[in-house]
Amino acid sequence: MISLSHLIVAVSWLVALVVARVPTAPVVPLVDYHETVGIPLATRIKETEDAIMARSADKDGRIVGGVVAPVGSYPYLAGLLITFVNHPGTSACGSSLVSPRRLVTAAHCWLHSLQANQFVVVLGSQYLFYGGTRVPTSTVIMHPQYNPSLLLNDVAMIYLPYNVPLSSTIQPIALPNGNQLLDQFVSEWGFAAGYGKTSDQQTGVTVNSFVSHVNLRVISVAQCQSVFGFWVQQSNICTSGVGGVGICGGDSGGPLVINRNGQNILVGISSFVASTGCQLGYPSAFARITSFHNFITQHL
Repeated sequence: MISLSHLIVAVSWLVALVVARVPTAPVVPLVDYHETVGIPLATRIKETEDAIMARSADKDGRIVGGVVAPVGSYPYLAGLLITFVNHPGTSACGSSLVSPRRLVTAAHCWLHSLQANQFVVVLGSQYLFYGGTRVPTSTVIMHPQYNPSLLLNDVAMIYLPYNVPLSSTIQPIALPNGNQLLDQFVSEWGFAAGYGKTSDQQTGVTVNSFVSHVNLRVISVAQCQSVFGFWVQQSNICTSGVGGVGICGGDSGGPLVINRNGQNILVGISSFVASTGCQLGYPSAFARITSFHNFITQHL
């Protein structure tokens, strides 16, 4: 059901299109995350990892157009196994460790069409259901202006009950600071990592359950709005989908990172892709870390 606020914004955008005589409507992002993607994906990953463990086989990864991430390449990346208040399924998202006791993720991983009741945070593992440090928590603080209908302010902080032990495979990532807080990062190359699908065609159980990563070029907000319209705000940061690359189902909440002078900096939180598919050349949209810096740092 479309909310009143969603309808008002949509009508406003359609009026603007008519006035500007733009011939095409904006691409609609994938918004029904848990039922459409997260729960079916978590089920397939579990079956896949069970089979891999039974065979002790090492295979490939998930992000579209990317490659398998070497073990320990993303020590700040954490998987999320999600259970719900009134649904028996388990869903999957990503997150980023920003301090020994805090992580940042997409708010829609905690609340969208379903209300989560617990995250199991998985650190230091290439797998979601096996290995690593696994910490259950129900303390998740969504951005106070999060709008699930429009995926606005799609940011949430995860509180862990204790400081996780840091190691070569578990390390926080740096946040932007100083002049970086004013940077738009347009045309810079970053990289995303996650446990999500590696192609639109991936529907059955595969052996591709490892973390994967892909290099992505940041584009301007205007370029992203030309595709997604009102769904994209100044508080989003987007990457080009040219070549069929980007985030995909299951990568929600995971990191977009840029390297500055040898230091990895978290600049985005995976938020949405086109509902029609991940490999059609459309941008990937992230919540822009610099837009939510105050919210994040007040919860560290």
